[in-house]
This record gives sequence, structure tokens and C-alpha cells, in this order.
Amino acid sequence: MLSFAALALCSLFSHVQAHYTFPSLIVGGTTTPEWANVRQTNNYQSQAPVTDVTSADFRCYNSDFPKAVSTISVAAGSTLGIACDQTIYHPGVVNVYMAKAPNGNVSTFTGDGAVWFKVYEITAATDGGKTITFPAQNVPSVSFTIPKSLPTGQYLVRMEALALHAATTFGGAQWYISCGQVSVTGGGSGTPGPLVSIPGVYTGNEPGILINIYYPIPATYTQPGPAVWRG
Repeated sequence: MLSFAALALCSLFSHVQAHYTFPSLIVGGTTTPEWANVRQTNNYQSQAPVTDVTSADFRCYNSDFPKAVSTISVAAGSTLGIACDQTIYHPGVVNVYMAKAPNGNVSTFTGDGAVWFKVYEITAATDGGKTITFPAQNVPSVSFTIPKSLPTGQYLVRMEALALHAATTFGGAQWYISCGQVSVTGGGSGTPGPLVSIPGVYTGNEPGILINIYYPIPATYTQPGPAVWRG
């Protein structure tokens, strides 16, 4: 069995070897070109994560590339995917948030204020302290169903992969983030919520963010963020 020191060394090695971005959406089974419907992130070349949950870049990570991208149509009740440029290498969890553009034009929407709601998550699996596993690890994409009752309109879709391999100290957790632009058609009359602000949704001290996943093995895992709105 690997010692804690060996696990830490492996974590450090993977920290510099296996970063990633989420540059494409998957609509109708087809993967869109990179950065065509996803706002190009600051790390599109470096692949460096965001670690400051109070940073403005914690929202969409695109302060260096604020140019407009195309908005793609998706039907309420259909499957929307978010593709990784490789795989989600690090152990961790996933949250997907959406926010509706209040003026009907997502291209100019910055996502300010308490406008974000969670539509999907992939959490960790635990068994009382014997093992902890991460179903999101090593997957090439994340797909979810857009709630059928989601109102018609234009939305930001924010992908958040939270890597926990270095999360034993405050600021050690790593977020890999992107925001896509979609126009939801055929929607309903649901009221998404609870609504949160990004940044603002986390402090960085949450038990699912500030955590040692190696030793002692966590008996339970608490997914950060609000409950998923399922429509």
C-alpha cells in the first residue's frame, strides 16, 4: 500500500501533468468546434486551474478573452453535453450551473448577481471510510438533461470540475471551468432555484472543498453548492 507521502508525491506529479479545459458542447450527439459555443478561457493554452473562489474569473474564467461566441439552440428536455479536451484526470466532483440572460441576449450577459442555479452534479461515492471513489474521474465529457420545465430563453451553462487531489489545505482545491452559450427552445414555466451568485457560492472552507481524500479516508462526502434543480 502506498504511504501518505507517496500519495502526496503522486498528487504533485499529476498536478503538473494532467490539467484540462472544456472547450466544446455536445448537442444532438455532435461535438461543436472548440471555443465556437464556449467562451474561450484564460487557460486554453496553459490549462491552469482557478483556485481563488472569490476571483471574478471563478465565474467563466474568460477575462483575457471577452469576445463574443456563437449561441447554439438546444431543446428543453434534451441532452446537453460538455466535452473535455482530454479527460477529467484528477479525482474530484462536477457541478453544472445555468443562468438566464435577463435581456434575452446571452452574448452580452456577464452572469452578475444571484442568477445561477445548479442543474447537474456528479458527486463522490463513499462507504463509511473504507474507500472513496470519484465517478467523474477519467470521463471525456459530462452530459445531462435540460429540465423540460426550464423557461425558453438564452442561458450561460457553466461547467465546474472540482479537483481534490491537493485540497488538504485552503486554496489547494482546483477548479476547471468553462461557460457555454445556449438558446433553450420549447421550454416550460418552471422556476429554477435556489439561485446563487458566482463568485460567492463557496467560501473555500466547505467540507467538500477543504478535504483530505487520502488519509483518513472520508466516511462521507458533502457536495458543495446548492441542491440540483430538476424542474
